[in-house]
Amino acid sequence: MTQRYLPGQAHQLPRHNQPLAGYQPEHFLLDVKDGVATVSLNRPERKNPLSFDSYAELRDFFRALVYAPDIHAVVITGAGGNFCSGGDVHEIIGPLTKLDMPGLLAFTRMTGDLVKAMRACPQPIIAAIDGVCAGAGAILAMASDLRYGTERSKTYFLFNKVGLAGCDMGACALLPRIIGQGRASELLFTGRGLGALEAERWGFYNRVCGAEEVLIEAQAMAAQLVAGPTFANGMTKKMLQQEWNMGVDEAIEAEAQAQAICMATNDFHRAYHAFVAKQTPVFEGD
Repeated sequence: MTQRYLPGQAHQLPRHNQPLAGYQPEHFLLDVKDGVATVSLNRPERKNPLSFDSYAELRDFFRALVYAPDIHAVVITGAGGNFCSGGDVHEIIGPLTKLDMPGLLAFTRMTGDLVKAMRACPQPIIAAIDGVCAGAGAILAMASDLRYGTERSKTYFLFNKVGLAGCDMGACALLPRIIGQGRASELLFTGRGLGALEAERWGFYNRVCGAEEVLIEAQAMAAQLVAGPTFANGMTKKMLQQEWNMGVDEAIEAEAQAQAICMATNDFHRAYHAFVAKQTPVFEGD
């Protein structure tokens, strides 16, 4: 079983600095258009649960984005009116009850590697969330940079409900950063559902949209980010991730270095010359 967790040639991901537009994944849908990759979990008959293989393929995909020159923002969503119901009960939960400790640790490290890959890729990730967003699905939403929900969407960090700790895939580190320690503690201790309006009020959702508009709105935001200085956007994401573990003095120095790098880019010069000419800058990401 552990072979499923390893990067495999079956996924046929492009090599270093090659476009991902032609890549056809096995366990989710991928559409690449104008610099935006839309990832769609596509098992709607079961509310888009994850399997061992889809975990691993998503991990490999987000790792590959570090070297993808044609993708500058990502939207992740689910088919059929739901985002993701978490790990598949029959394909994951059942088999896990039969694994020994080394096998269990291989699985939990693999799922954590998916979150690491999402946080490490330079592209901003926008989650378009409708319907059920539970368990590992809630983690995928949490690991995204922006989250758009609908009035009928509901998020559950369900680990407590199945006898597990809330500290799954980085939840105890990332969720308090988004909504605060006390609110994160409540959700992780109880596993209760987080409704859309409460999620927006708490800062988990950036925006609540109509069910028919949520993907459109998320893709529009992705397009807006793609039209911006994408190298600088990647630097912003990196610093947002890294500075949590820094003191203020270290963060200021890290930002000084990061901003100096951005000032050496062509996009910075394009912005200046456009300003002088009273024009809108056209960024190219270099």
